[in-house]
Amino acid sequence: MAVEVRDVPEDSRYEARVGGESKVAGVADYIRTAELIAFVHTEVSPEYEGKGVGAALVRTALDAARAANLRVLATCPFFAGWIARHSEYQDLLYQSRSNVSD
Repeated sequence: MAVEVRDVPEDSRYEARVGGESKVAGVADYIRTAELIAFVHTEVSPEYEGKGVGAALVRTALDAARAANLRVLATCPFFAGWIARHSEYQDLLYQSRSNVSD
């Protein structure tokens, strides 16, 4: 089962489709700036859960972030968990450089 993922910048999300279907199988919503992309929500339709759709969304989005030289803020629990299990992507994570404290 081939999963096709594409960026839809006008909707600020990545969309996944399976096997050439027109129906969207999953989405990963983001907020993007010139230096950072924050992944805020990921959702996979129930009939596609456990079939690699979520992993394809994350991998494609992170590979694109790397290519664009963007830091990644994974506020979405799915993205955060996936990155935690795949050390080859942990270098993309945003590190706060602020020295401000209370």
